[in-house]
Amino acid sequence: MNQRAQQLRYIICDFVAAALAWASLFAFRKIRLEGAASVNAETLLTDPKLWLGLAVIPTCWCLLYALMGSYSGVFRKARLKELQETAIATVLGTLVIFFVIMLDDQISKYEYYYVSFLFLLVVHFTLTYIPRLTLTTRTVNRIHRRTLGFPTLLIGSTERAYQTYLDLERQEVYSGERFAGYVSVGGAGRNAKLDGVMPYLGGIDSINDSLERYKVEEVIIALEETEGVSINEILRLLNRRDDLLIKITPNLRDIIYGSVKVDSIFHSPLITLNTRLMAEWQYSVKRAIDITVSILAMVLLSPVYLVTAIIVKCSSPGPVLYAQERIGLGGKPFKMHKFRSMYVDAEADGPALSKDNDPRITPFGRFMRKVRLDEIPQFYNVLRGTMSLVGPRPERQHFIDQIVERAPEYLLLQKVKPGITSWGQVKFGYAENVDEMVERMRYDLLYLENMSLATDIKILLYTVIIIVQGRGK
Repeated sequence: MNQRAQQLRYIICDFVAAALAWASLFAFRKIRLEGAASVNAETLLTDPKLWLGLAVIPTCWCLLYALMGSYSGVFRKARLKELQETAIATVLGTLVIFFVIMLDDQISKYEYYYVSFLFLLVVHFTLTYIPRLTLTTRTVNRIHRRTLGFPTLLIGSTERAYQTYLDLERQEVYSGERFAGYVSVGGAGRNAKLDGVMPYLGGIDSINDSLERYKVEEVIIALEETEGVSINEILRLLNRRDDLLIKITPNLRDIIYGSVKVDSIFHSPLITLNTRLMAEWQYSVKRAIDITVSILAMVLLSPVYLVTAIIVKCSSPGPVLYAQERIGLGGKPFKMHKFRSMYVDAEADGPALSKDNDPRITPFGRFMRKVRLDEIPQFYNVLRGTMSLVGPRPERQHFIDQIVERAPEYLLLQKVKPGITSWGQVKFGYAENVDEMVERMRYDLLYLENMSLATDIKILLYTVIIIVQGRGK
């Protein structure tokens, strides 16, 4: 599956539809509403407002669609949901065009505003939805014909897991699961029936490796109580990735209490977990804020960068910056950059956390930590996309291993990008030992439960207050 090519098809169709809708509205208003006798094809095509609109408006429409998440999950689109999303976006976009552009025009009758609005609404929706419906229908038909599918991992090896496989394979309308294999958990071991239909990939320890090796997009959990492993334990491993579609086989109690939601009356009943912490448009806005603020900060703080670099260099021997490997989104390592606040070879005896009156910290380094000055090179990490402005502080694998032994739920923090500042950083500051790391983790888990743009803004404001007051720990 070439997801980028499919995304490009949607973008091109949306761009062309928006351009045609704008051109149709422009011609409709000039010829039909204004009734100008002198208007002809030549005067329309030479009008600079037409071309300015064609250059700007379709791009703005595509940005709106991207913001709403229309170009994510392009192979999993449902036609009814496509209809709903297109209608909502059309109404929002048309309202913006109406108030920003159309209300500034001089027209002979006030009711022409409403006519223009309805004309653009209907034309734009029609021209946009028909190509989208065509693309989505083609994809759905490919899935139903089994020429398109999604790499799927089956967790479980008992009769329930095998029965789940049979239910999915025999369903009247194929839903796209292509099983890369199955893993056993607890003491269940292998299953001879499953061995006959898909590869055995190992035990619970092989889950993360299987996800990466087979580019798994969907996980189906089919466990029984006899397997001795809780679903929560499995979810702690899977939730490090928020792009996974996770489904669980329900029992009769789940069905009675209404936990089972299906997209099609022909599909097998499974509980689909929502692994996304925010709406798609909030993710887009969060990333846009990260990029904008990072660029502004790096430009406006360039004198601060220069002065800080000079002081660091003159105050103690060694490099101005240092890059240290930290663990980020999905458990992947990256290089985090900071101004050096410690003496060279501060960790000659191995990794160690800083503490109050730490002799390894330089006098100027102590000041930098108070006002978070040592963190400002991380705007480069944010710009690159390995970090965000707000998110759990990234740690080194050495300390993560110690934390996970005591609090396995720490791995849930790897569902989001690490940040320059965080709820835990604001409430707790730098941790001096693993005990404090575990305590700070609780605040970061609260961030996951309450993750939103509003929460990010609050954390950023409190961070600024701490910097101004010099209360950094």
